[in-house]
Amino acid sequence: MERFNNKKILLSFLLAIPFFFGGFIPNETMMPAFRMKKIVLDAGHGGKDPGNLGSKSKEKDINLAVTLLVGKYIKENMPDVEVIYTREDDSFPTVYERPKIANVNKADLFVSIHSNAAANKSAFGTETFVMGTKHFEANFDIVKKENSVILLEENYEENYEGFDPTSPESYMMFNLMSKAYIENSLTLADHIETQFRDRVGRKSRGVKQGPFYVLWTPSMPSVLVELGFLSNTEEEKFLMSQEGKEYMASAIFRSIKAYKEQVEIN
Repeated sequence: MERFNNKKILLSFLLAIPFFFGGFIPNETMMPAFRMKKIVLDAGHGGKDPGNLGSKSKEKDINLAVTLLVGKYIKENMPDVEVIYTREDDSFPTVYERPKIANVNKADLFVSIHSNAAANKSAFGTETFVMGTKHFEANFDIVKKENSVILLEENYEENYEGFDPTSPESYMMFNLMSKAYIENSLTLADHIETQFRDRVGRKSRGVKQGPFYVLWTPSMPSVLVELGFLSNTEEEKFLMSQEGKEYMASAIFRSIKAYKEQVEIN
């Protein structure tokens, strides 16, 4: 009888544990909700690196103007988000330094803004890249062109551990990339291309993957945006205009805002 009573007491104690200590047992509803607090905006090229050249424009100038406008719109409309720039003037941060700025600041998002060019002057349209090697051969020319910026840097052989942006074999290292942020990166990239197409009326060439060095090392969702082709006369004219810059910047801003709302709900 005494043993039976002891068992009853023990059972009652075990059943009571969740009630007494429930407040100390973590569960999903008690976990702090994710909030996007910091974003790094990267204006591609700069300084001694002009980037692509149009008939009247330099890529570095268009990239910077649009990037600063994106930051302005975020600061005005999303006061809870801190904006950090990799450059705010005609300086030349290295490809190695740009994502490092994002990592050191523990940013929640990295957006690199560029402008395209092609030998075919009729080529036009926007495209947004995420880190990846899918359809590598088809995108190799643009990937090689963007990554070749590192050849302008001092001690690039040491900083990039022998990586040769002109050699397809060097890109085997990117197969070891982490896929931890690919889903969120794709979500933002899709928002951007949708905004370009539906709100600004640009031709969207779609969301693509590319082994860009600047997208390889950020420890957060990251995208590389191509605003259009400076080699196309009409597209260059649009991107050089103040209206064009504002339209493209507002599209990127709206995409970031929609992305923030989506990831914070989930």
